[in-house]
Amino acid sequence: MKNKLYYLNAYIQTFTARVLKQEEDEAGNWYIVLDQTAFYPTGGGQPHDIGTIAGKKVVNVEEIDGQIRHYLESPLQDSTVEVSGTIDWDRRFDHMQQHAGQHILSAAFEQLLDYKTVGFHLGADNLTIDLETENLAEDDIKKVEELANRIILENRPIESKWVTEEELSDYHLRKETKVKEDIRLIIIPDFDYNGCGGTHPKATGEIRAIKILDWERQRKKVRVQFSCGNRVIKLLGDKQRVLLGLTKHLNAPEKEMEQAVIRLLENGKRLEKALDQSKESLLQYEAKDLLDKNNDIVAEVFQNRTIQELQKLARLVIAENDAVLVYFVSKNESRLQLVCARGASRTENMKSLIGEILPLINGKGGGNDSFAQGGGDNLMTAEQILQQLLTIIR
Repeated sequence: MKNKLYYLNAYIQTFTARVLKQEEDEAGNWYIVLDQTAFYPTGGGQPHDIGTIAGKKVVNVEEIDGQIRHYLESPLQDSTVEVSGTIDWDRRFDHMQQHAGQHILSAAFEQLLDYKTVGFHLGADNLTIDLETENLAEDDIKKVEELANRIILENRPIESKWVTEEELSDYHLRKETKVKEDIRLIIIPDFDYNGCGGTHPKATGEIRAIKILDWERQRKKVRVQFSCGNRVIKLLGDKQRVLLGLTKHLNAPEKEMEQAVIRLLENGKRLEKALDQSKESLLQYEAKDLLDKNNDIVAEVFQNRTIQELQKLARLVIAENDAVLVYFVSKNESRLQLVCARGASRTENMKSLIGEILPLINGKGGGNDSFAQGGGDNLMTAEQILQQLLTIIR
């Protein structure tokens, strides 16, 4: 493990190494293998490091068959033997804070509630653990968060130790280790003992803080979303900017923000209801106007009317006069919408009628003998479609 410098010291930011090989993988991506490296490969729920090697960007790091592959943006010169590497320290330290924070939070859940962690994800913005329980109460969240932050405030050391499988019985491990040799323990004395190959700070105080953000049931488990360290500070700043902006827009102080939003939503619902009623009244007037202008067939072309509007208008027309036929066509951007309806005293088959028209515009639709609708591509003008309908029915 001596070639994995991050195991010796997670704080290493620059290093030199010899190039053992440079190759392309099956997908045509160039990678190099070094005799030693400070780059952490993806694993254990923690993403890989990024940075540079010989001035070239490291875009991915994976451990395959015991070798750590450093994928570069472009290959090194063939003569390159020794290289210098630099870790993106901001990303590395962020991962150290998040990963160590996860250890503390998982240990707190297990100690207080006996909920075991069965999943962990560390993303650029999202950090979650999956707990082996189906329910989680808000009071439990508060207690766990308080314990986790107390452990951080006490600034306990975070130690790493290599042990054999036989020596594992000397430690009260939070979960069984998957490996049987080269076992690395991460230890927070008198609190958490856990097998882990990730990068961690030297003491809990460097994690700074843990904040649980949300939780939800996922099948028979609960997924907890949280944030640690500098992410908490950034998150607080982002949320504060949003809140300050909302206080100005809503003209309400922060403590009254929720009620102000509720009032705004209720007003919006009332306005939407009033608008729907107004649209209904206008459609009724429109239906009567169409009947006044036409005799036994009400045929009209519209622009940008939804199929729902056409259907409602057609129903209003035949409800007012059961002896009419209704043919509506609307052009909506690159689509055509059709509605065909008949009053109760008519016998024409609307489903058959629209079935003859839709193939002309690569259309689809449906309905029944008295009311049918459909839509298709703009392969004909709306006026041509209407004329086809009138020709067929006559």
